[in-house]
Parts: sequence; C-alpha cells; structure tokens
Amino acid sequence: MKILRVVVIGSGTMGSGIAAQVANAGLHVDLLDITKDISTKACERIKNSRPPLLMEENNLNKIVPGSIEDDMEKLKDADWVVEAVVERIDIKKTIYSKIDSLRKPGALVSSNTSSIPLKILTQDMSDEMKKVFCITHFFNPVRYMRLLELVIGPQNDKEKIKELVNFGDKILGKTVVVCKDSPGFLGNRVGVYAMQVAMTEAFNLGLSVEEADAVFGRPLGIPKTGVFGLYDLIGIDLMADVLKSFIKELPSGDPFHEVGRELPIIKKLIKDGYTGRKGKGGFFRINKSSGKKILESLNYKDYTYKESKKIALELPDLMDVKKVLERNDVYSQYAWSIIKKTILYASNLVPDVTDNFNDIDDAMKCGFNWSKGPFEILNEIGIETFIYKLNKDDKIPSFIKQIIKQKKSLFKANQGSLQYFHPKDLYVSMQRSKGVISLSDIKKTTLPLYTNESASIWEIQAKSRFICVEFHTKANALDGLTNDCLLKAYDLCNDKYDGIVIANEGMQFSAGVNLNYFYEKAVNKKFNDIDIFLNNFQQSLYQLQHAKFPVVSCPSGLAIGGGYEVVSQTSFVAAHSNSVLGLVESLVGLIPAGGGCKEMLRRWSVHPDTNNDPELLSLKVFNLIGYATTSDSPIKAKSQKFLGNKDIMVMSRDRLIEEADNIIFTNKDNYNQLKSASFSLPGPTVMTAMLDILNELKEKKVIGKHGIEVGKKLGYMLSGGETNSSTKLTEKNLYDLEREIFIDLIKQKPTQERIRYTLDTGKPLFN
Repeated sequence: MKILRVVVIGSGTMGSGIAAQVANAGLHVDLLDITKDISTKACERIKNSRPPLLMEENNLNKIVPGSIEDDMEKLKDADWVVEAVVERIDIKKTIYSKIDSLRKPGALVSSNTSSIPLKILTQDMSDEMKKVFCITHFFNPVRYMRLLELVIGPQNDKEKIKELVNFGDKILGKTVVVCKDSPGFLGNRVGVYAMQVAMTEAFNLGLSVEEADAVFGRPLGIPKTGVFGLYDLIGIDLMADVLKSFIKELPSGDPFHEVGRELPIIKKLIKDGYTGRKGKGGFFRINKSSGKKILESLNYKDYTYKESKKIALELPDLMDVKKVLERNDVYSQYAWSIIKKTILYASNLVPDVTDNFNDIDDAMKCGFNWSKGPFEILNEIGIETFIYKLNKDDKIPSFIKQIIKQKKSLFKANQGSLQYFHPKDLYVSMQRSKGVISLSDIKKTTLPLYTNESASIWEIQAKSRFICVEFHTKANALDGLTNDCLLKAYDLCNDKYDGIVIANEGMQFSAGVNLNYFYEKAVNKKFNDIDIFLNNFQQSLYQLQHAKFPVVSCPSGLAIGGGYEVVSQTSFVAAHSNSVLGLVESLVGLIPAGGGCKEMLRRWSVHPDTNNDPELLSLKVFNLIGYATTSDSPIKAKSQKFLGNKDIMVMSRDRLIEEADNIIFTNKDNYNQLKSASFSLPGPTVMTAMLDILNELKEKKVIGKHGIEVGKKLGYMLSGGETNSSTKLTEKNLYDLEREIFIDLIKQKPTQERIRYTLDTGKPLFN
C-alpha cells in the first residue's frame, strides 16, 4: 500500500511539525485536535514559524484542520494515522480505540511518543492493530532534524513496517533508524546520557558554563550550544521531566542513574522560573544594562549572574578529538571523561538494545547533530588507545571485550565496501537503504585521491565513476586550499572520470569565503593578494562551469556568498530541501566577486520578467543582491533564479550524492558543454533609478551612509560600468569588474569595520 493520505491527531509542536513535513512532501494531511479552533491556530503557527516549517507557503493548503469530535471519519481514507497528543497513556488509549474502529484495513498507525514503551501503548489493542502499530519518534523541529526513530516489536507485520521505513526515507527525507522497544530508544538514550555526563563532570571539575560549552562543542564535533546552552534551548523543566522518565523506566543498575538524578541547581532554577530561553533565562540570560542587551551566564557556585565572556581555550574550531585529549589540563580531563563514559555507555547497549552499533552513531549524528557518533570517535581514537586510557575501576562492556578478544576492528573494507563488526563474531556489510551513497562510509574504507587542510577529493564508483570534492573547514568556509582542490579536481576528471560532485557531510555546504582572510589582508593593505585570490577563485569556477563533463553541486544547509557562487557555476544542482541559498556580501560592505554578480545577470537575462530590457535586468539583480536576499528552500530558490529549471530538490540529505550520480549517469554520454555568455548592460543610464531606491532606504533607516556607498558600487557593477546597451560584455569583463569594485570597497574603513563586527558578533553592522 502506498501512503498518499495522512491524518495527524494532536496539533501541538510535534503534531504540527509532522503535518508540515507531510505537506512539504506534497501529500494531503488532516490535522485534528480537541476542537477545530485549536488545529486552525496550529496552522497559523505553522504559517508564521521561524525558522519556517514549510518549504513554500502554498504547502499550508495541503493541511486541513479539524476536530477529533467531528472529523474522525477521515481516518477511513487515511493510509497512515499519527498520534501526537499529550504523554498520557489513558488519553492515548482512548484515541487508539477510536482509530481501530475507523481505520481502513492495512492502514499504518503510529505514536510520536518519546518516553512511553511500545509494549505499554499496545497492551489493550486488537491483534490486528498491533501488527500495523509502531512508534515514529521525530525530533524537533521536524523539518530540520534528520532522525526518525521507528520503534517496533515482535508483533509487527515486517512488510508494513518496511513501507513506513521507505516512506520516511524517500518521501519525508529522514534518516530512519529502526529500534527495539527500550527506554529512550537510541538517540535520547545516548544523547541525554552524554548531556548529563557533560553537566555533572563540569560541576565536579569546577568549570564555568562557558568553559564547559567551549569544550563540549565544536572541538568534539558537537554543536556550539554545548551542554548548558542546549539545556536552555530545550527547556530546563522539560529536561527534568525527561530525566524522571528515564529514572523510572531504566533498571537500577543502569549507569544513567549515576548522572540522571535531580540536582539542587536544576531544582532551584525551575522554582525561580529560570526554565531556559522560553522563561527568564537559565544557565544564560539576557539582561538590559544602560539600554543594551547583555548576555549573562550563571555562576552555579553562588547562584549569581555575570556578563558572559567568550572563552579562548586554544582548542581547534573543527572537530579534533585527539588534539583535545593530548592537552594536559583540566579541559582534556573533562573531554576524556565525557568521551569515555559515552562510549562505554553506548557499548553497553550492544546487542541488548541494538545489534547494529552504527545505528547509535546515526542517531547521534542525525538527532543531536554530532559530527561523529561514539563508535566513530572510538574508531578514530583506536580501541587499544581507548582501553589503555581507562582506569582500573572502569568496567569494560562485553561488546568491547569481544572485539579485543577476537582482535577485530570496528570497521573493515571488503572489496571496496564497508563492513562493521557484529556481536555474532562476524563482519556484516553496512546496512544502508538501497541507493544511498554515504561519504562517511567511503572515508572509512579508502584514502582520498588528493587532500589538504581544507578539502579532499574522493573517488566514487556507483552508476557512474566520478570524483567528489569535499570541503572540511569551519562552516566549510572557502580559502586558497579549497580553490586548489577545485582546480585539482578539474585536472583529475579530464578523460578519467564521468564527472565531478561537490558535496560534504558538514552542517553547511559553505558559509562563504573566509572573512578572516579578507580582513587580515585588508588591514595590512595587501590588496594585491586579495585580487590574486579572487582571480583564482573566478577562474576555477569558470573552468567547472564550462567543463566538457557534468559538474554537480549538492548544497545542504547554508550555501551563501562564495558558497552560492560555487553552486551557481556548476552544470547541475541537487539541492537538499533545507538548503539556504543566496548572495549576502552587501551585509559586510562588499559585493559578490567570485562570479556571483555575473551569474545572476546571466540567469535573469533570459527570464521573461526582464523582457530583454537591460535596465530592468540590472534593477532586478540589484534588488536581489542589494537586499542580501536568501531562499530557505530550493522551491523558493527557483523563483529567485538562484536555481535553474534543470536543478532538483532532494528531500533526503542521505540521498544527495545518489541523485548527483544519477544526473552524471544520465548526462555523461551526451553532455553539452556550456558556452561562454555575453551581456548587454545599460551603463550609467540606470544609476538614477538605483540611487532613488538607495535614498528611499536611507530615509526609512534601512541602510546608513556606508550602505549608500555599497549600493552605488553594486549598481555600477550590475549596470556594466562605463558601457551602454549596444556594447557586448564578456564573462571576463564582468569578472574583472567584480574584482575591481570588491577591492575598492574592502579598502574602505567602514567595510573593514563591518567585517570585523560580523566576525566578532555574527551579526551585520549598520553604519
């Protein structure tokens, strides 16, 4: 049975998120609650959500609000019914009884519970409904969090469950992990444990909340919120409830009890209304002083707040567990304690909770946004090194003992494919959904064709034989080394491979060119170095855009500024549904200079909205780039011409490289090399209209004095400089003009001030 119609019962945060994602997938969904008014208000929240739950506003029309009292008859047409009501068993079971009496034969039913065991939910169900009932545990926010835990039991119809796994993967775009029925399943079981270890160990070692978050963050491959920032984000009171549930459900001998007990500081914070970001604050709070908002942090020793200071620990910005552990100080001691306990705890879950330890890694990467899971970290450290560093009183789990006894490794390559060690004393092939190409798996079994500190090139053999360029800097910012890698890929691909894919597994495709590089060169007046860098960047992208073989970029997360310039100058784009694309250079007082201006002019020059009118063309692109416009989905990106008609949206992050392979395979034998473009631009005649726009924005206080200057320079660029509509400009002409204006702007002190402010705060400066 194909899932075409869905009913979600419960329109709270999770129910609304599930309904929105089903609508994003193009399906009709009924959203029911106690009253239609409640579900209607939920639809309004979905419409106005930030970040947006919908990939385009029209998707809201696919969600139909209704009430449990009046609209349960709609279950008769549903292929999948999702219950997402409050975590009360009595209420859930009443709803299940109604569902069972109305559902059509074979329809799937699931609960989004995060804490109630499957065996309790199914206690009073009919045998027929038990076969099609499971837990579908989504993570919040549903659109953006990749993990979907599917909890099943021995009573389930395995073929029906397979339908739901495929639907979650291919239609909803989730990484689906099938779990046994155990408390917390996999993601929360390990993730919450790691959080509690990070918190209790920080208290034990006397670290400040800033110090703890600085270590338990990017250096360990964990989001920069750390543990205390994450506690505030989730809600301290909600975390307390989660811990109580774990303590209640887990056996007394489980190590979770050692770190999950209620702490006096948590009890006091909740009592005083400090429940995190949704309350007055928590471990961090915003306080107003002299009319300014000041971020303050909690000193948990005396329960006072002070202005929060960034901690300079001289730890790597990128994940480097070995380097962190090599430090001989309290920070390495803290990091080791967290890593050690988390790996030991995760290992204790094999095989009782899961036979496939890789599922735990996937759960942590997709549910908690870790760069690597605990077993991947163990593999990086090395099992022998890990065992050597343990204390005498550390109890080694039987799974690790088994690996040591058998003298096995966690992973091994077998004829180019990845296998992992199974508790039954054998190696089994990595279990991925059919078609999925995992760069992470490839990196465990092969060496790169080429690598440097910022990027690597991997060979991949699938339908086609291609090479993959992977960026691996902080936020995948572009620099001279990423550019070298793009040039190297072009040289390698000629006559040897079917094409190039540009993809990575980072949170962002690329947040743009490294601003620190530009700032340091600018303040030291090394403008010629900047010009050389930009020229090399332009030429490498021109080569790729006009190559005789297909080049496919696979953006996910941020692909802005220079990151978008890479995307825009590839033959094809397979964009993840949560990609953010756009040119944002004006926010730091600059213009795009890696071909971004040229490319937007090329795209809009053939669009009906510009009517072959050079002035309309320049004004259209002027507004897009001047306002630093971004699109938060590929659907919106197409309307703004950030993506073209032949570019595709991919729901699943796991399937980006697979789709890129399909594109190369389809086009490799009949690929038409892109010809160089020429441009007719109006020159100074359009500047009056542009100045009117800028002056109006200044009057409205949208831009300041330097905003006018940046706007003028951008207008000069997009009008073609000293030209007229009868002159044909080449791509090289526009590349040269981009660099000329970029250098002119970066020489100016207000632009340097903007760059410095953004580097320090992450926000734009109004000047």
